[in-house]
Amino acid sequence: MKRSNFALRLQPSLFEELRKSAELEGVALNQFINVAVAEKVSALRTEDFFRERGGRANRAETLRILQRAGKGNIPREGDELPAQWGKKPGRKAANGRDSVSKSSHKRRVSTK
Repeated sequence: MKRSNFALRLQPSLFEELRKSAELEGVALNQFINVAVAEKVSALRTEDFFRERGGRANRAETLRILQRAGKGNIPREGDELPAQWGKKPGRKAANGRDSVSKSSHKRRVSTK
């Protein structure tokens, strides 16, 4: 494997955070930076991949396929939604009222 050297100039505070993070991970600083760069490159390539795939997508065909999804298939054991999904804040209950009162909602909303 061919290796390259590259002089990297970092702000002292960022360098110190990198050093601490590498130490916590139990790896050399050089290895930590290599992995971080590899993760970033992977994320960028993944974004490009999905953008390219999305550009080739046929929306009408996708919607046609989704309309067929599940037709003719009866629900099977295990298809149920988890119990905690039954009530979600802000959703209308069967009686037509919000499941969270407006007064409690106001307390949660930040006015920053």
